[in-house]
Amino acid sequence: MRKEDNTPALRFPGFNDKWKYNTLGNLLEFKNGINAKKEQYGKGVKFINVLDVLENDYITYDKIIGSVDVDENTIDKNAVRYGDILFQRSSETREEVGSASVYLDKEKIATFGGFVIRGKKIADYVPEFFNKLLKTDTARDSITSRSGGSTRFNVGQETLSSVNLAFPSFSEQLKIASFLTSVDEILTKLKKQKTLLEQYKKGVMQKIFSQEIRFNVENREEFPEWKVKKFGDVAEIILGQSPESHSYNSEGIGKYLIQGNADITNRISNPRGWTNDPTKECQVGDIILTVRAPVGSVAKSNHNACIGRGVCGIRNKSNSIIDYLYQFLIYFEPQWIRIEQGSTFTAISGSDIRSIEIQLPCLAEQTKIANFLSALDDKINHCSIQIDKTEKWKKGLLQKMFC
Repeated sequence: MRKEDNTPALRFPGFNDKWKYNTLGNLLEFKNGINAKKEQYGKGVKFINVLDVLENDYITYDKIIGSVDVDENTIDKNAVRYGDILFQRSSETREEVGSASVYLDKEKIATFGGFVIRGKKIADYVPEFFNKLLKTDTARDSITSRSGGSTRFNVGQETLSSVNLAFPSFSEQLKIASFLTSVDEILTKLKKQKTLLEQYKKGVMQKIFSQEIRFNVENREEFPEWKVKKFGDVAEIILGQSPESHSYNSEGIGKYLIQGNADITNRISNPRGWTNDPTKECQVGDIILTVRAPVGSVAKSNHNACIGRGVCGIRNKSNSIIDYLYQFLIYFEPQWIRIEQGSTFTAISGSDIRSIEIQLPCLAEQTKIANFLSALDDKINHCSIQIDKTEKWKKGLLQKMFC
C-alpha cells in the first residue's frame, strides 16, 4: 500500500478509487468457540479447530478433521457459515497467533472449537478477497502486534475488532479474488500432478524391485536372473564421525562442509557447517544415508564434504551402479523401522546397513532401472520447481496488490 495515496502498487485497469480503511469489528461479529467434554469429540457435526485454520488456505466442510457431538441449540449458536472468518486464538509463537482462514462451503454449516474465534459475516465483502487480505504481511503485523502474553501469545475478540485494514470497492474485491483464485487453481493442478507422479513412482518401484516388471535387452532378449546380495557386497559404507569441536564453525570459514543428518530435506543435501579438520569425507555423487533419527533418509551429495555423526556415505562397487543403489534405498526406506534400535533416539549401525539384502540385476539392467526412475524424479523435481516459482510469484503479487 502506498501511504501517500492509500492505493496498492498494482491494480487492474478501471479501478482508481482510493482504498478505504475499516475495522474488523464493522465487518465481523466475534465469538469464542465450544469447549466440550472429552467423550463428545469424534462424532457429530464437523468441528473447526486450530489445525484446520493453519493447514488450509480456505476451509470447507469436507476439509475439516474433527467433529463434536452437541445439541442443535449449541450448533445454532456456534454455526460457521459461508463467508465467516476463523482466527487462531492463541499460539506459542507470535508469528502464528491470529492466523485466519475463511469458510467457503455454501452447502453445509460447521461449528468451531474454543481455541478458535469465529468472525461472523455481518457486512458486505468478498470472502475470497478478505481471506487473501488477512494473509498479507500488513494484516498479519496488525494482528500480531496487538497480541499479548509471554510464554503463550493470545488475541481476543476486542483485539481483533480493533484491527484496521484498507479495502477496495466490492467490484475490485471481486476482480482481485477472481484473479488470485485462478493462480491458486494453477498451484492446485501442479501439486496434484506432483502427487500423482509420486504415487506412480512408488507403485512402479514396488513392481520393479519385486521383479513383477522386468526390463529387456534392446533386442528383446531377457536380462539374466537377479542375484540376492548383502548390501555390503555391492557398496562401500563410510560411517560419519564429527570433527573436533574446536574446528567446527557455521560462519562459512573452513575448507570442508560438514554433512549431518539434519542437513537432508526432501532428498536434498544442504550442509551448513564448516571445518578445516575433516575426519571422513564424501564426494560429489555419493549417497548420503541418515543413520540416526530420522533413520533412512537419503540424498545424493552435491558437495565434497566431511561426513558428520548421524550419517554415512555410500559408494558403489564394481558390481553396482550408484543410481540403482540410490533408488533401492528410497524403496527400502520404510523398512528401516524393523531394523533401527534405541529408546531415547533410534539408530542403525554399519553392520545393519551392510547386512540388508538387495536384489541385484546385471549392470545393464541396473542402468535401465536407474534411468527410468531418475526420469520420474526429474519430472517430480520439475513440478516442485514450478510450484516454488508460482508460490513466489503469488507472494510478489500479494505484496503489490495489497501492500
